[in-house]
Amino acid sequence: MRRIALLILLWHFFVCADLWAQSAENLQSGVHDAKVNIGVKAGFNSSMFFIDEFKLGDYSLDHIQNNYKVGYFASFFVRFNLKKHHFLQTEASYHIAKGSISINQTTENIDFLKSNALVKTTIHSVDVPLLYGYKFVDVYPYGMAFFVGPKVAYTWDKYTKCEYTGFYQQDIKESIRPFNFSAVIGLAVNVSNIFFDFRYEMGLHNMSEGVDFNRGVTEAPYNEQEIIIKRRRNVMSFSLGVIF
Repeated sequence: MRRIALLILLWHFFVCADLWAQSAENLQSGVHDAKVNIGVKAGFNSSMFFIDEFKLGDYSLDHIQNNYKVGYFASFFVRFNLKKHHFLQTEASYHIAKGSISINQTTENIDFLKSNALVKTTIHSVDVPLLYGYKFVDVYPYGMAFFVGPKVAYTWDKYTKCEYTGFYQQDIKESIRPFNFSAVIGLAVNVSNIFFDFRYEMGLHNMSEGVDFNRGVTEAPYNEQEIIIKRRRNVMSFSLGVIF
């Protein structure tokens, strides 16, 4: 009886193992062969603000330092599989990006800066990229794909903040453009239907719409100086997701 029971248990084990393997293979086959895949992902980002111009009146500020901060995001995406290893992918992402730039007060700029200056920026945005991808490794259960394409980001002005400290000008307010465009390049690595996504985004234009301040409470002659800043936001990001 024990031998019979053991044989039954072994048979049951091998049947279950075979069914599990077939299910995993069918799932992968479905992901691999489907014309359209959907997926979700979440991850972290780090923003870098490249300053093309930063002027107080006629004086140009130099020695500007980028300070990286970690933000985060979540995305839903749709992938349209084309012939062979090619695909198109579009996404809808909610991003919270953070970063800052700092300028030390020196003997050169002491007449323009009250103290060490800091510009802290937090941007809430809805991002929609359109990516072309090529899967140069596509052998179950592993895959690797390169992708590139444009992206448009809509800035949620209500939650976006730019804080200026260390300037003689008071109550400084910077307006970020409602729509910002960038170019995306990245690499995705997957094991079965779990994937890791690494990407770099390059800002294509000045993201600042303009800077204003309270001239009534700013002492002369600083109340007559215009603040001009032109900057682009580049972003590195990493995410973990699943594709169905």
